[in-house]
Amino acid sequence: MKSKKLQLLEKVLRWMSVVILKKYNPTIIGITGSVGKTSAKEAVFLALSSKYRVRKNEKNYNNEIGIPLTIIGAESGEKSPIKWFLVFLKWLWVTLMTVEYPEILVLEMGVGAPGDMKYLAGFIPVKIGIVTNISSSHLEFFKDLDHIAKEKGIMISALPEDGCAILNGDDELVMKINENSKAKLITYGFGEKNQIRAINVSYNYQDGKLSGIIFKLAYEEKVVPIRLRNILAKHQIYSVLAGIAAGNLFKVNILDVANSLENFCSPPGRMNLIPGIKRSSVIDDTYNASPTSTIAALEVLDELKAKRKIVVLGDMMELGSDMENGHRNVARKVFEIKTDIFFGVGERMEFAVKELRKREYSPENIHYFENPELAGKKLQEVIREEDLILIKGSQGMRMEKIVEEIMAEPLKAKMYLCRQSKKWRKKPFIKP
Repeated sequence: MKSKKLQLLEKVLRWMSVVILKKYNPTIIGITGSVGKTSAKEAVFLALSSKYRVRKNEKNYNNEIGIPLTIIGAESGEKSPIKWFLVFLKWLWVTLMTVEYPEILVLEMGVGAPGDMKYLAGFIPVKIGIVTNISSSHLEFFKDLDHIAKEKGIMISALPEDGCAILNGDDELVMKINENSKAKLITYGFGEKNQIRAINVSYNYQDGKLSGIIFKLAYEEKVVPIRLRNILAKHQIYSVLAGIAAGNLFKVNILDVANSLENFCSPPGRMNLIPGIKRSSVIDDTYNASPTSTIAALEVLDELKAKRKIVVLGDMMELGSDMENGHRNVARKVFEIKTDIFFGVGERMEFAVKELRKREYSPENIHYFENPELAGKKLQEVIREEDLILIKGSQGMRMEKIVEEIMAEPLKAKMYLCRQSKKWRKKPFIKP
């Protein structure tokens, strides 16, 4: 239950946002989905920035507090009355003066519980709605996937007739939420029915070293080569396609879009390749985890070449009644792709360990720890030259601590890893 102070703050920020939006009338692109929202936001921002003044929400500003702050162009005052007074002064300046306000706002809109999207849609006039996918993230707070889809679909249903829904056409639940929309529809994905498609996808190796992904973009009877230097996961192409779809809708030259996206990086902790100790390679996917995103990461690992493959997984939170089954399903995938070594971290991940033992995964290659610090120390001992290590877990598991333990240049942790603010780094791991 939110405190009265927080509820009051949300109401005030909402009102302040409405005043600014009425004055400057920017085009608002809303992005929601269970997985891939932040990456899609970054891709859309890059695709449009070469032609327009664009602002996106930073950090985790995707909720009732963060989105209004993005609209104002201010940072959170947190617990400081003085800082909140500065937020008010910034709002006053933007409201009373005529500033060079963004032409386009790209807003990631998080939905963690029923009612979240209804609240956001009540004061944010989204004109372009992007939905990445519908999966079991936050299932703890919803009855089922249809309930999640209904909540996220509120944004699409609210689109004006001259608006546009940009949807992942490969996701059946996403496509269902468009049934009540009168807006234009653009679909993206790998399937043949999509208007924006990725075809002929392959990994790019230079001098034997992995150097991203290349594919061909098929749209409007045209084919354009796309190179992504920093992308490892094919499922991340969905985010890039969402960016391309937005760029095409806003009539940005496709070559400019391609050039902008060539150096597209996923945000920290989202399938980033980091050099590890002993000439190993680390796939850092520690930002968060659900069964869907974890299985997708494992499928990427399966396609990559390496002498040995090590999987380090932490608990997946907010799965509700699907908790045990979700962890066991992930373990089945670990077994299916024939990984060499498995590390399980956290109480819930013990279900995965039990599943692997049941399936006769080599006992000496299964390691279980209650916290990331112990797992990181053991992992240092286990790693050999040219190992490929996937590390993933829910935010509360602090799996980035393991990455920092085994990365070749730990002094660059603040640059490459998630949760590196002073506030986060001071926080010790607390058993969820």
